[in-house]
Amino acid sequence: MKIAVSSSGNNLDSQIDPRFGRCAYFLIVDTDDMNFEAFDNESIALGGGAGIQAAQFVASKGAKAILTGNVGPNAVKTLGAAGVEVFVGQNGTVGEALERYKGGDLQPTSAPNVADHHGMGGGGGGGRGMGRGMGGAPQGAVSQSAPMSREEELKRLKDQVNQLQEQIKAIE
Repeated sequence: MKIAVSSSGNNLDSQIDPRFGRCAYFLIVDTDDMNFEAFDNESIALGGGAGIQAAQFVASKGAKAILTGNVGPNAVKTLGAAGVEVFVGQNGTVGEALERYKGGDLQPTSAPNVADHHGMGGGGGGGRGMGRGMGGAPQGAVSQSAPMSREEELKRLKDQVNQLQEQIKAIE
């Protein structure tokens, strides 16, 4: 079975990257023979939607599970819709996390363990990991918000599109 792992490097001895949408690499590992492919995460520099794009990438590679540190609400929804099991709170090396998975020591989740980041935030700092969650909570904070209605979610997504369009205009 194929398993995706968010990684800080391109091999099984690399540390788990705690960021799903903005991890450095995705390792796609076949748990039957431990052969793997390493992919640069092309979503890392997106202004917004990195979790969704990363989730779509993982699903497109045929992964049936993702081992990562943290995952936000949009990525959880996208992964769930694609039938990918989510295992959060992972640390150590990629190989260690895979052994925990293969040993049946991990429990999947259907809930995010971080807030929606709405992009990487403004004001420099170099980008990666500089986003802020809902209510100004630092990245990595656990979201305690109630589930959104479809209308609220649609409004939020439209707001994100508008913000992205403004960013594009500013860059052009």
